[in-house]
This record gives sequence, structure tokens and C-alpha cells, in this order.
Amino acid sequence: MAAPLGDILGSGIRVVRRNCIQHSATSRVVDGVCYAAVFFKSNVDQLFSTIWYMLSFYVVILIIFIFCYWRILIIIRHQASVMASHSTHESNTYQTHSHQIQTNVIKTMILVSVFFAVSWMPTHAYYVQYMMNPNMTFLDSRYYKSMFIAFLYSCVNPFIYATKFDPVKKILKDLIPCKKVDPVNRLRLLELDQDLTRT
Repeated sequence: MAAPLGDILGSGIRVVRRNCIQHSATSRVVDGVCYAAVFFKSNVDQLFSTIWYMLSFYVVILIIFIFCYWRILIIIRHQASVMASHSTHESNTYQTHSHQIQTNVIKTMILVSVFFAVSWMPTHAYYVQYMMNPNMTFLDSRYYKSMFIAFLYSCVNPFIYATKFDPVKKILKDLIPCKKVDPVNRLRLLELDQDLTRT
């Protein structure tokens, strides 16, 4: 069983390499201007490249997001059922806490996935238009705006996790160097400060 599967994968890789890399020279210099990924040998190559691009850099990433969060949710549910089976007197507390965690994971999954889809869609749409129209360039304000929105996702993503997960909040609070001072130490610090200002 392993040998035929390996043969199929190997031949598939050879076909993709031969068709995509060797025969699809898509870049040229015309009148001193470099045009990248706009010249295709045929409309089939152009369509294949466009579909490959959207699947590789957009659809697959969304599928990975959803798969990983789904696995996290399955593990949380399994741990909650194990904890509930071991606990007799506080099972309602465990169930409530487990439900809150599951809801939090689902909300985060939806927020991260939708935010990725919305923020990266303009860039991918522009790139698909670029592949279809050789007169478009990357020196366009629309491209820069779409890239700004896409990179904004990368900047905002850590803050999504920081606000949605209590363990992340706790770690971030521990990293903040200024700690709260208890009232007794605060009084001593104020007395020391007053003594220093008098002298």
C-alpha cells in the first residue's frame, strides 16, 4: 500500500514541478520594466496558477485555522468529561467552567478566522487581478492599502489572544515590571519620600 501511494505522490510532484516551474516562465522584462507572474504559455496555465495561488495562500490557511481550533475544542471537551467523572460534589462548577472555556475557544476561532479572511481578501483579490491583467503593477495605492490591511491582521492578532484568554492575560500581567505595592510598603515609601524632600 505504501509503495503505490509513494509512486502517486512522486509522480504528482513531478507533474506539478514540470508544469509549474519549468514550463511557466511567467516573468519578463519589457522595455526596461520587469513584469512578474503575468506571462503565461496558455490560459490553462494562467487559470491553474491563479487557482493554485488562492488555494495555497488563502483557503488552506483558513482550513488550518479551523482544524487546529477544532482539535483544541475536542481536547477541552475530553478533559472536561474526565474532570467531571472524577468530581462528585463540584461537577456543576466544572461544567460551568468547561462551558465558558469552550465558548471562549469558539468565539476566538470565529474572530481569528473571520478577521484573517476579511483582512487578507483584498490582497489576494488584487493579486488575482494582477495575474489576469498584465497592465496592473504593484506600484499602486490600492495594492499598498490592501497590504496595510493584511499586515494589520498580524499586528492585531496578538491582542486578540491577549484579550480572549485568561492564561495569556495572566502571563502578560506578570511581565509588566511595575507591580502593585501593598498598603504597608506604600506608607513606608511615602515616609521615605517625605524625608528625602525635607533634606
